[in-house]
Amino acid sequence: MSGPRVMVAWRWWYHRCEGMQSGQMTVELAVLVPVVIVVALIVANLMEFVDACAAFDRLSLDEVIAEGGHPTGEQGVAASVAAVEEALRVALGREGSCDVEVRAERVSAGEGESLLSVASLLTRYTCTLVFRPWPRELRLPGITYSAPLELRHERTLVIDRYRPGVVV
Repeated sequence: MSGPRVMVAWRWWYHRCEGMQSGQMTVELAVLVPVVIVVALIVANLMEFVDACAAFDRLSLDEVIAEGGHPTGEQGVAASVAAVEEALRVALGREGSCDVEVRAERVSAGEGESLLSVASLLTRYTCTLVFRPWPRELRLPGITYSAPLELRHERTLVIDRYRPGVVV
């Protein structure tokens, strides 16, 4: 093949390939955008959950010591649980995505210990953060994002309800 024929063949091949690839970027973008959106939602929900857990860890201990140790008003365990739960909800400030559950149980004396054991005065508070990711379900062309119903994070603290400031 001589020089001019090679140039003509090259030009023909180049334009043919160029025509085949027109729109390739659009197809790649159409395939990639749903995946990027789902990954961004996962990362955003994960970051929000980690942020809520960090705040909850600090606040739950503070509220159990402040409200559970010596509740205002009625002095029963149920009243202290309600006070801790309400104080945690207000302090956390995430009404839409997070909920708080608090349980209290007495720490019982072990077998063989005397009836006058100090352990009978101890109360174990278990605070649970319930996080609900948003959106719950998302359907895009070619991909479906389905978040778990809820993520749970627990924090436990044992205190003496009758001696404020005593943490075990």
